Amino acid sequence: MSQTDNPFLSIAAPWATGLTPYVPGKPVSELERDLGIRDAVKLASNENPLGPGSRAQDAIATLLAELGRYPDGSGFELRRVLADYHIVSPTAITLGNGSNDVLDLIARVFLQPGAESVFSEHAFTVYSIATQCVGATARIAKARDYGHDLDAMASLVNDQTRVVWIANPNNPTGTWLPADALKSFIGALPRACMVVVDEAYTDYVSEPDFPNTTHWIEAFPNLIVTRTFSKAHGLAALRIGYGISDARVADLLNRVRQPFNVNALAQVAAIAAISDREHVRASVELNRAGMRQLTGAFERLGLAYIPSVGNFVTVDLGRSASPINDALLRRGVIVRPVGNYGLPNHLRISIGLADENARFIAALEEVLAQ
Repeated sequence: MSQTDNPFLSIAAPWATGLTPYVPGKPVSELERDLGIRDAVKLASNENPLGPGSRAQDAIATLLAELGRYPDGSGFELRRVLADYHIVSPTAITLGNGSNDVLDLIARVFLQPGAESVFSEHAFTVYSIATQCVGATARIAKARDYGHDLDAMASLVNDQTRVVWIANPNNPTGTWLPADALKSFIGALPRACMVVVDEAYTDYVSEPDFPNTTHWIEAFPNLIVTRTFSKAHGLAALRIGYGISDARVADLLNRVRQPFNVNALAQVAAIAAISDREHVRASVELNRAGMRQLTGAFERLGLAYIPSVGNFVTVDLGRSASPINDALLRRGVIVRPVGNYGLPNHLRISIGLADENARFIAALEEVLAQ
C-alpha cells in the first residue's frame, strides 16, 4: 500500500510514518513459491548451517509436553547460567526475544524526541530503526575502510547524544575494532551517554586483540553489551538474546521489557547451548573452512571482498549487484543484497555447508560469464 492510500497516516506518530521496515533475507519457501524452484540454497541470513547442537535439541524435546504453561517471566535459571558464564550478577542480565529485542529496549529507555544516537555508516540497520521508532534523531558517521571510524563517531557526540551503537564485528561488512581503540573510545564518552556494543558474532572471532567487552562493565557503567544465541549456537528460530550491563541499567531495561518476552523453549535451549562448547567449536571450524572456500573463489574470479571475522563475507562485484542477485535467485541461490546499507555493488554471503558454498560459487561463475 502506498503512503497516499493509507488513511491512518494523519493520526500516526510522525516518526512512524517515515520508517522503512527491516527486510529479512528471502525465505526459501518464497523463492520456491515465486519461481517454482525446489532445491534452493539460502546463504542470506547469517544462520549457522549446522543448526542447534544435540544438547539444545534434547532440552527442547523434554519441554514439549509443557507448552500449555507460561514460561518463567523473569528467566531466573537462564539468567543464573548466563551470570555464571560471564562472571556477573544475574541482576546485570536483560533477556530478549533475540538481541534485537534488547536493542529496542535500549532505545525505548534512553531515547526520545530531541535526543540523538550515533552509529556508523554501513552499520546494522536496526540501530536506525530503533532510533526512529521513538522519535529520536540518528547521526551517522562516515565509515573508514567499511568499518567504524571512532574519531568520526566521537565528533558527532554532543549534549543531546544518549546512545552510541557499535557492532563488533560489524554486520554486514564483517569489520572489527581492536580492544585498545574501543576501550579508549568508550572511556572518552560522557557518562550520560550509553554505549552499546553489539557482539552477535563474537564467537567466530579468533584475533588476539579482539575485546570481550563483558569484562568492562564494572569500569564503564554506561556500557551495554548484547549477545545472541542465533549465530554460533544455531538457535535463530527461537529468538533468544540478552544484554549485560550495570545492574542499575538492567533494572531500567527490565521495566519496559514485555512479560514473557522469551519463550520457554528458547530458555531451556539456551541453558543447554551455553555449555555445549563442542558444538560452538565445530560451528566455528566449519565457518573458517567455508570462509577460505568463498574468499579463495573471489580471488580466483578477481573480485574484491571485505575481510570478515563473522560468519559471512561481503563481495564487491564492481557493478550493480541487483541483476546479479536476480540471476542467482533464478538458479536457486539466495544471498543478501546490501544496497540498503549504502553498498549497491556488493552482496553479502553467509557461510554455509561446503556443498552449499560450492553451489553459490558455481552459480556466480556462471552468471559472471554471461
